[in-house]
Amino acid sequence: MLTNEQINNIRSSVNIVDIVSSYIPLTKKGKNYFGVCPFHPDSDPSFCVSEQKQIYTCFSCKATGNVLHFIMNYENISFMDALKIIANKANIDISIGDTSKYLPDKNKKLFEIYDVASKFYQNNINTVNGGKARDYLHNRGFDDEIIKEFMIGLSLTNHDLLTKILINSKNSYEDMIKSGLVVKNNYGYSDIYNNRIMFPIWDVTGKVVGFSGRIFNGEDTNKYAKYINTKETPIFKKGELLYNYHRAKNACRQKNFTVIVEGQLDLIRVYSIGLFNIVATMGTAFTKEHAMLVKRLARDVVICFDGDGAGEKATLACGNELENLGITPKIVRLEDSLDPDEYIRKYGKNRFLEKIDNPISFMDFKLSFYKNNKNLNDNNDVANYVNTIVNELSRIDDDVLKELTLKKLSLESKLDIEFLRNSLNNKKVVKKDIKIVTNPVRENKYELATKYLIYYMLKDKKAIKIYNNSKVFIPNEKYRLLAKEISCFYLNNGFIKVADLMNSFVNDDDIIKLIGEIEKLELSDDYDIKKINDCINVLKQYTVNYETKNLDQKLHNTDSYDEKIALAQRLLDLKKEQSKVMEEKKYE
Repeated sequence: MLTNEQINNIRSSVNIVDIVSSYIPLTKKGKNYFGVCPFHPDSDPSFCVSEQKQIYTCFSCKATGNVLHFIMNYENISFMDALKIIANKANIDISIGDTSKYLPDKNKKLFEIYDVASKFYQNNINTVNGGKARDYLHNRGFDDEIIKEFMIGLSLTNHDLLTKILINSKNSYEDMIKSGLVVKNNYGYSDIYNNRIMFPIWDVTGKVVGFSGRIFNGEDTNKYAKYINTKETPIFKKGELLYNYHRAKNACRQKNFTVIVEGQLDLIRVYSIGLFNIVATMGTAFTKEHAMLVKRLARDVVICFDGDGAGEKATLACGNELENLGITPKIVRLEDSLDPDEYIRKYGKNRFLEKIDNPISFMDFKLSFYKNNKNLNDNNDVANYVNTIVNELSRIDDDVLKELTLKKLSLESKLDIEFLRNSLNNKKVVKKDIKIVTNPVRENKYELATKYLIYYMLKDKKAIKIYNNSKVFIPNEKYRLLAKEISCFYLNNGFIKVADLMNSFVNDDDIIKLIGEIEKLELSDDYDIKKINDCINVLKQYTVNYETKNLDQKLHNTDSYDEKIALAQRLLDLKKEQSKVMEEKKYE
């Protein structure tokens, strides 16, 4: 196990600006660096990286942390895995071993259950009982290497084989049912999946969190669903995961573009012909969470959904979600209503890759989509079509694209281009993000004094020493805890560095955000002991008032003469102390 000193040395071996800028573009403004935040839908650069403090803060979504937190949140990996990445970049040799032991306890059993299930299914497909399933996959063009790489398995016809294995592995029935792999029925407990080819689904770190089970033996699709997907569980939320994401990350960043398809088989087919920078939506609607994941992969995106009408509608929805995040995708449409798997089998690898290399713009796709079933010799259809495209153009900022599209629209509609330009100029641009304006909460002097004091404690050990000697009471519990943690860090290490302090709160997002909130105050670094003492004096005033109120309450409630004398004397001492505090210059 690494010590805190070793962890801090690894963190400080790299410059946060260098690491963050390898993921997102940063621009220097003053002493800090700014970029578009990767942790929320952001169009204006609200993401600030401080080289001096070695931390980042988003002024919009409040994301905060040091370089390790950034890699954890960007890559969706554990603290120890992030530490490995930093150590590797700094050429520091560390031995952490298996990082799975650092998984959160509340979900650890579910991850273990899925690991057992995945190995069980993979073993099945390689036995005599897996012959038909292997033949089916081979006939579809998937060789043994691809079957192994994608960990494709098989659930057998027996209804409770996996259940028995999980019981023998000391898993509780509660966890087995919670996993979505076992169901309780009138006969006891049995497997959800029977006689299906099993495609594991991974989270963004590469851990199996679900399955998609496909029929393969000529079953009637009117009687049996072609696919059965794992129900949503604490570790599997389909609207927040993309198939193959963990495997595609490096390839997408190297090529600087990502291909999105709809299903597992489509993805595996495309992957098998050498296009590795690819993810899939697994047949679900493309969500804002999906778009955020794609945004972290690469600048350019190509959408290649099924060539039928449903695929066309899904392409539009997916493209709009990406545009909302500032990503303008390109589109590949496959003729004959084919999906990518069918297209490659019919026309071959080279023709498909040529399609990927020559996508159309999203706006050209919209022109085609909205023109479908329109009769451009009919005035009503022309009006609907033109108004729709003008509305679409009003949402974008690219003046060149607007002009090129207006020229195409003019030719198609036979309307004068100046008329179209005027129509566009008269459109009110609807902002995608509506900001709710609220009256700011006015903080009292005690809250301000607390924030200012903690700000100085994060900067200078002198402030920590003054706080420790003052014995003041901080009214707000969360700030009181933070002040205590800062004090403990200093006592244990003999120094204060906010980037190192943050390593103590790997699993406490609330404290990390609180530190970010304090750092955002951007108070002058030109301060002296007097400013710190001003904060202390205000909190002393609160402390005296707070204790006085409690003593008054106790005095009122007690019947003991001796206790009343003692409480009265303490109250007298407090009132003298209160008078002394009131005479000192108050913090404003």
